[in-house]
Amino acid sequence: MEAVTYADVVAGVRAAIARYAHAVDDGRADDVVALFAPGGSADIPGTGVITGTEALRSYFAGQDPRGRSRHVVVNTLVTEWDPRGATAVSDLVVLGRGRDGSWSVRVVGRYQDTLRNDGGTWLFRTRTLRFAD
Repeated sequence: MEAVTYADVVAGVRAAIARYAHAVDDGRADDVVALFAPGGSADIPGTGVITGTEALRSYFAGQDPRGRSRHVVVNTLVTEWDPRGATAVSDLVVLGRGRDGSWSVRVVGRYQDTLRNDGGTWLFRTRTLRFAD
């Protein structure tokens, strides 16, 4: 097995998080779901825990932002890792576009993620969002 460094893990985790943000903002439910390991889950305030491919697909297909939102994910910190898995925490700001075309902050929160390395692709096992007080 090829040696995996902390930098490799961080790059893979950040890439997964970025792919998720872009896919959600673009309304690409199948691409969002593809970022979850089989049996993976998302815990979303007001919705609860959504587990499994079909439940995730149903939820994300029902979200239709079509360019009306931008997930800005920053301060990602990989807190535990090995070549097969990692945990990370990231801050989130969701910007929303109003009918007049202006942007405003809609949500501020924090993600807690556990991911697994599936042949060089990092997939979410769990993704938990908590809104800031």
